[in-house]
Amino acid sequence: MTETNKTLDPVFEEHLKDLLYQLADDDFLFSFRGSEWLGLAPHIEEDIAFSSISQDTMGHATMYYELLEKLENRKSDELAHLRPSHERKNSILVERINGEGFYKDTPKYDWAYAVVRNYFYTQAKKVKIDSLSKSSYEPLAEIARKVNMELYYHLLHWRTWFVQLLSSTEEAKNRMLEAMKKVEVDLGDLFSYGSKAEKIVEFKLIEDEETLKERWTQELEKVCQSLNISVPEIPKNYSLNGRNGEHTQDIDSALATLSEVYRIDTKTAW
Repeated sequence: MTETNKTLDPVFEEHLKDLLYQLADDDFLFSFRGSEWLGLAPHIEEDIAFSSISQDTMGHATMYYELLEKLENRKSDELAHLRPSHERKNSILVERINGEGFYKDTPKYDWAYAVVRNYFYTQAKKVKIDSLSKSSYEPLAEIARKVNMELYYHLLHWRTWFVQLLSSTEEAKNRMLEAMKKVEVDLGDLFSYGSKAEKIVEFKLIEDEETLKERWTQELEKVCQSLNISVPEIPKNYSLNGRNGEHTQDIDSALATLSEVYRIDTKTAW
């Protein structure tokens, strides 16, 4: 099915938009949490690299929002900044705070948590992008192919940090293992498509959740086995599903900061 915007079946369009919001909101929040590390990374080279990755990721979110702009007949900036938290489709993992404190008040962020979250999320994103490159909706497939070129380097970056810290001192390894436990709890809805999952798969917009989970686990197994650590498990039972608009309080402060400038002057481009 390769319908254009002008000929989209209403049911197809409904489920396409739901998936696009999931992809856009994931990268939007993930990029923001990454941007909060500006000036706080372990060294200046990492500060530059992390900032670049966050900027790339915001660019990916922009492409999804711009597709939605055409489908919703509403400005992409509005879709990114003005939708309330209960309309957001991002996973719980990307909205979690980086650690204690606030960016402007000498925060005590957790670098181990950042590395684990970024690696696990980026590996999940890679699995999704590979599937989306064969999506029945060609404009989405085209975006996936563009994103994939940058994603290779993002994944390499975080996998390298993951391996190095788990191969380092005993303290570093212990902190990483603790971070893995924290991240693992929030993996439940990462591969979920929410209440519209059945039709999203039926329309061949992306492959089914279990297939992507399996591929993600297989990739993690290669690395974890080489480090002699347990492979993380995706919880089967979890209380919140961000794909259905269920979120933690962490998302509200993030959205307030993200949309602050735009709300002052809605003509400002983000």
